[in-house]
Amino acid sequence: MDELTRLIADLVAIDSVNPDLVPGGAGEAGVAEYIAAWGRRQGLETQLQAAAPGRPNIILAARGRGGGKSLMLNGHTDVVGVAGMGAPFAPARRAGRLYGRGAYDMKSGLAACMLALKAARDMALNGDVFLSAVADEEYGSIGTEALLDEWQRWQADAVLIAEPTELALSIAHRGFVWLEFETVGVAAHGSRPQLGVDAIAKMGAVLVALAAHDRALSAAPSHDLLGSGSLHAAIISGGEEISMYPAQCKLLVERRTIPGETQASVLAEAQALLAGIAAADPEFKAHARATFSRSPYSIAAGQPLVRRLQRVAAARLGRDVPLIGSSWWMDSALFAERGIPTVVLGPAGAGAHAREEWVDLASAAQCLAIYRDFIADFCR
Repeated sequence: MDELTRLIADLVAIDSVNPDLVPGGAGEAGVAEYIAAWGRRQGLETQLQAAAPGRPNIILAARGRGGGKSLMLNGHTDVVGVAGMGAPFAPARRAGRLYGRGAYDMKSGLAACMLALKAARDMALNGDVFLSAVADEEYGSIGTEALLDEWQRWQADAVLIAEPTELALSIAHRGFVWLEFETVGVAAHGSRPQLGVDAIAKMGAVLVALAAHDRALSAAPSHDLLGSGSLHAAIISGGEEISMYPAQCKLLVERRTIPGETQASVLAEAQALLAGIAAADPEFKAHARATFSRSPYSIAAGQPLVRRLQRVAAARLGRDVPLIGSSWWMDSALFAERGIPTVVLGPAGAGAHAREEWVDLASAAQCLAIYRDFIADFCR
């Protein structure tokens, strides 16, 4: 087994299920300890940062001589749950693939970053090269938030995230806003309909309006790589007992956003939707609020960091490297919000969050080569 494959397998074998996603999950401490010990063996500067009790970030550094640009490689150490998987932490190699939870998302990219940093140690660079292995990307991103809170310790000029992109260069992804809608009725005994207002039935109009709004969004794409925003109803609850008119009903909705859309603009859309329903139904009473959001991300295709990585990757792969948008959210948005140029490029595979997950090992090796080449180009 080559060094990269062995390192991926070692990382996959360590249970790092995010405890905020799965109560009782092992968390990131075990894999962080492994990375820290590996870094010390390579003679790399190793720093531990507590994102939360028992949930550390590990930052490794290969320091340059000074005067050059500094680059941070980034990956997350947590994985999602393993329900329905047979042997999620017993990595298996078959037909050029490595199987196991986290193999694709994203311990293969993390392993490639580790070996690229090891290579940077011996390059006699002017700039510094860092690797931040962060906790909690799959839930609340407390790891990257903690990293950014102490950014003055690193001050990298750019960030390259090794999330899986099938060897394409991701320069945009969607954000999201979580919304809570509540309809207000009047409680009454089921035998006295003249006294009651059914809050659950009133929520029906909200669901119809939301479905129409989602269709309207899809019909008017406005972003070259991401198309349009979207929304879906996720959880609904209400009522007290079968013989009563319900006084309240709550609906949780996720609204996916594209660059240019914000929590404020999404909430304004929701409130306008409710106002339209109320104008046609004097009994309708409802309100909406935003409970959590993450911004979308984009970096211009012509930005020097993008052009530089695209050129380096194309030279290594012997073909054009496409610029893509990713449908899911990543920590890249948090770096971008702080004004730090950020790009995403990682290996190919399948099964992120699924019952069978695997990474294409040849693509992971290509990522390692691209990262090494890019470090040599950017930090010289």
